[in-house]
Amino acid sequence: MPDTDAPQALVARDGQALRLAAVDVTAMRQGLSSGMTLADARARSPDLAIAPHDPIADARVLEQLAGAMIAFTPLVALDAPDGLLLDVTGCAHLFGGEEALVRRVVKEVGPTTRHALAPHSAAARALARFGGKDDVRTLPVAALELDEGALSGLRRAGLETLGDLAARPMAGLAARFGELAVSRLRAILGETGSPVIPVRLTEPIRLETRFPEPLGRTDDALEVVEDMLAQAGRTMEQRQLGGRRWAVTLHRSDNQRRRLVVETGLAVRDPAAVMRLLRERIDTLSDPLDPGFGFDAITLAVLHADHLPSRQILLESGKEENADDVSALVDQLSVRLGEDSVRRLIPRDRHLPEKAQALVPALRLRGAAWPEPEDMPPRPLLLLDPPQPVEVIAGVPDSPPQRFRWKGRLHDVTLAEGPERIGAEWWLKRGGHMPGAAGETRDYYRIEDGAGRRYWIFRHGLFSEKPDPRWYLHGLFP
Repeated sequence: MPDTDAPQALVARDGQALRLAAVDVTAMRQGLSSGMTLADARARSPDLAIAPHDPIADARVLEQLAGAMIAFTPLVALDAPDGLLLDVTGCAHLFGGEEALVRRVVKEVGPTTRHALAPHSAAARALARFGGKDDVRTLPVAALELDEGALSGLRRAGLETLGDLAARPMAGLAARFGELAVSRLRAILGETGSPVIPVRLTEPIRLETRFPEPLGRTDDALEVVEDMLAQAGRTMEQRQLGGRRWAVTLHRSDNQRRRLVVETGLAVRDPAAVMRLLRERIDTLSDPLDPGFGFDAITLAVLHADHLPSRQILLESGKEENADDVSALVDQLSVRLGEDSVRRLIPRDRHLPEKAQALVPALRLRGAAWPEPEDMPPRPLLLLDPPQPVEVIAGVPDSPPQRFRWKGRLHDVTLAEGPERIGAEWWLKRGGHMPGAAGETRDYYRIEDGAGRRYWIFRHGLFSEKPDPRWYLHGLFP
């Protein structure tokens, strides 16, 4: 998200609409909430800053937070998509009591989190999510997290809080509102168990080799590193993982250390591929790798790994099928030239064609694929930047071009398709007459001249928006 004082929200597509998936405190104070359409949110808060919601990234962050909470208790459970459950029984005294423990946890996770303490997990979860203090009986019936029809039925019956429900016979509640309402009520009241099922943290992949006599040659040390990479590869194959960030530390006998870190664009576990990157890294060092009096230990750590299933082995070569040579080239160039020097395009959810992609470091992409367009008219692969102005003659104001002049040369149009209308990005500030400003609609045409050359031309603005819309050439078809 951008660094701004404006309200911020994450958005996700729901059918044909964009809805808010999460909002910050500033947005909540302005009346915005999750589930609201982006159009309604913009109407209430025109300066709302948005970013796409990434549930996979959210899950990854939640898992990282769960790992951090192990410092306070060994029993930590995920309460997806945005919660954690900690069983701190017998742990609070180690941190000076429950209140002191809560302060430590909140400081670690973030001050905007909501938390609650209770004798069991179901009550703590309900108190944290539905705003109660200490007594779960004061919570609204929404804390049962039933569907809206069931909750409406409870409210019509005059049952507003869990205390109202608890005062009624359970058999009658089950007969009228279902077993699920009763089972969740009893769990929150502590009448049935709600155990915490702790997450199992994956053991980190880290290897260490110590030598009885220091190794005096760098090449000997690199041979040991390659053996260690092979061991790490076997471990990752068992776990269906592939490394994306590797660290090798060479420990000299004079207590000096040299650390080499390499990254890959895709998950790999092939020792040869990682060794090529390590050698590239060594070749680019401004300070050569000097063994001094020798290396007496080497450690290897896989700092980041992604899921990588086993692949078919080709019988004639013994190599894995579909090896990605382009990814290997990207990895090598990134090590040699620097991460920011090797980039690739990724799609962006923007209206204007020139803003529908962005350049990012290739190593940061995790095999991202360009989405297949749905019912999208053909467009040129390469665009002119910026679009070049052309003089156009058209029959009537909204008709396709019949003739146009580009770079002083006149072209007669023999075929035309369109228009493909692209609306303005209305949430941006209006202004400016050149393409890229937020103000006017564009009508794109695919046209062909008498020589068979094909062009992508658009009119910038409708006659209802301004009296003299201009024309631009935005791309050439092959």
